[in-house]
Amino acid sequence: MHAPLLSARPRLRPAASRRRLVYGAGLVVAALALTGCSPAGTGPKASTEAIESDGKLTLYAGRDEALIAPLIEQFTEDTGIEVEARYGPSAELNALLLEEGEKTPAQVFLSQDAGALGSLANNDLVAKIPADLADSIPADYTSTDASWIGVTGRARVIAYDGKKFTEDEVPDTVDELTDAGWKGKVGFPPGNASFQSFVTAYRVLEGEMAAESWVKGISENAPVLTEKNGATLDLVDAGQLELALINHYYWYEKAAEVGADNMRAQLKFLPGDPGGIVNVSGAAILKQAAGDPDALAFIEYLVSEKGQQYFVDKTFEYPLLPGIDAPKGLPTLESLANTGFDLADLDSLEKTQELLAQYGLL
Repeated sequence: MHAPLLSARPRLRPAASRRRLVYGAGLVVAALALTGCSPAGTGPKASTEAIESDGKLTLYAGRDEALIAPLIEQFTEDTGIEVEARYGPSAELNALLLEEGEKTPAQVFLSQDAGALGSLANNDLVAKIPADLADSIPADYTSTDASWIGVTGRARVIAYDGKKFTEDEVPDTVDELTDAGWKGKVGFPPGNASFQSFVTAYRVLEGEMAAESWVKGISENAPVLTEKNGATLDLVDAGQLELALINHYYWYEKAAEVGADNMRAQLKFLPGDPGGIVNVSGAAILKQAAGDPDALAFIEYLVSEKGQQYFVDKTFEYPLLPGIDAPKGLPTLESLANTGFDLADLDSLEKTQELLAQYGLL
């Protein structure tokens, strides 16, 4: 039987800091709108429509609060714009936004993956990112129509118990994980947006029949279901689970805390395999907030040099703004690319969720 899957209810709370700059948020953003400068002063530029700033922003954040709250505080300190943040899994917030439609209080959605953003774009719930800002991120790692913008890159990997296996003994492809020899030895969080985007990528790259066969096979192989990537990695690192499907940066975050030499869990990258896709976190301005200078200022901040360096230093993700170095020790993004794969094709999130539910994984 599968382990029970816990759920997390999205919650609304203010950013940690409410300190304003000397000039106040309205004047700061008005100046930005007139000059086209990004709030950090070091990133890409974009123009805005002449809409008055109220110095406030409501954000739906599909990233962990511990990761994003300090960035929000930094943004508030730099711009004076106050942020009210609602945190929750990207898939749950995506469903909430689809339900709320244009009546949502959110102005910006920060998603853990591209699929949730594409889903909103397909339902005409997002505003276009200004072209000069959208073009600052390489085309392979952002939307094709400026409906959302890529913020960071993350590779899908297999985390394995380094005391039980060598890297060569770990599968090179996720297809092998359905073999009987791995029964009860593989864990993942099925409700996680990145896992769901991996399954979506499998559907796109290998076809619907192959994807259904894999989901059916893995569900019948007694997987250990968890709530989050970090919890799955912890099981491997404690010697309680052999393999885990996670994003690469969870290992690097934990290694930074406890020391890489103290990590029992190790990583195997899967270049070219559907299980090793490079997905992105990204952000979109909601349709009813089109032209809102506070919303645009936050988007600009995420892809500014200062914002990108924050993710490199704190989360060990790949920066997408050219000129920012990736964390040391990571393979290049180019070496992990799936030829012909378009992130826009991750927008069929609902079909993936239906497939996972069909075989008892949701």
